[in-house]
Formats: sequence, structure tokens, C-alpha cells
Amino acid sequence: MTRGFLEVLVVDAHGLPGGDFLQKIDPYVLVYYKGQERKTTIARGQGKNPRWNEKLGFSAEYPGSGSDYKLILKVMDHDTFSRDDFLGHTTVHIEDLLAFGVENGSYEMRTTKYRLDAANGTYCGDIKIGVRFSCKPIEGNDEGEELGGWKSSDYE
Repeated sequence: MTRGFLEVLVVDAHGLPGGDFLQKIDPYVLVYYKGQERKTTIARGQGKNPRWNEKLGFSAEYPGSGSDYKLILKVMDHDTFSRDDFLGHTTVHIEDLLAFGVENGSYEMRTTKYRLDAANGTYCGDIKIGVRFSCKPIEGNDEGEELGGWKSSDYE
């Protein structure tokens, strides 16, 4: 098993649906990976075509527990006096990216546009992201057992 750092670059979104009664939206993105959640800043005043250009980091391991190697992105509209509105979501499968990263030390999925779906499954815009995985091996494998911070000796 190899542990590493998963970095998600949230670039921008296009064609987001209108928000509240004034049709102004202040979007942000929630990104989920294996129980971890990160949030971009709120793109105030940018409306239906916001730009974040923000990097969000996650700890990752491959192969690891469970098989759900996917990023879930939810685009939300920030509301000051009421609950934030859901605008759209997408799922990005990253198992191959992690496998190539383990094999090569790191691997990057270039910036790609993904379709956003509304709650009913209809198209509601696009989001552009890039993903990079950099790994570092877990210590204490077959080379020598870790014992309280000391490695056991090969001498008998």
C-alpha cells in the first residue's frame, strides 16, 4: 500500500443555472474524497460562469480500504439568509490515476471539463478540474520491521 497526496485543481464552471429570485448566484464547490471534504472560496459576483483556480488537498492511499476511488464535486450557491442551494454535481473516477501514480511516483490528469447534473439528472453546466497524485511509500514493510522507531537488526 502506498500513501500520498491528492491535489484537486478546481478551475472554473460555465452555464450554471440561475439561483434565487434576483437570479444572482455566489457559487462554491464542495469536493469529497473517501470521507474527506474540502471547499473552495465563494465566487462572489461571478454569477453563472465562476472562476476559482484553487487547489484542494486530500490524503490518499492505493490500494486502500474500500474501492470507491472517486471524487464527488457539488456546486452550491451561497445564500446569506437561507440555506445554500444545490446547483449541480459530478463524479470523477480516479482509480487509474492513483494506480499510475503509485507506478510512476506521481501522475497528473490534465485539466478536463466535466458535465454537471442537476438533482433530477439533467444537464446544468460544466466544471473544469485537474487532479494530481504524488505518492510516498509506507515505511515498515518487508525490508525491516519498525519497532518503536527503531528498525530491527539483521544480525543474530
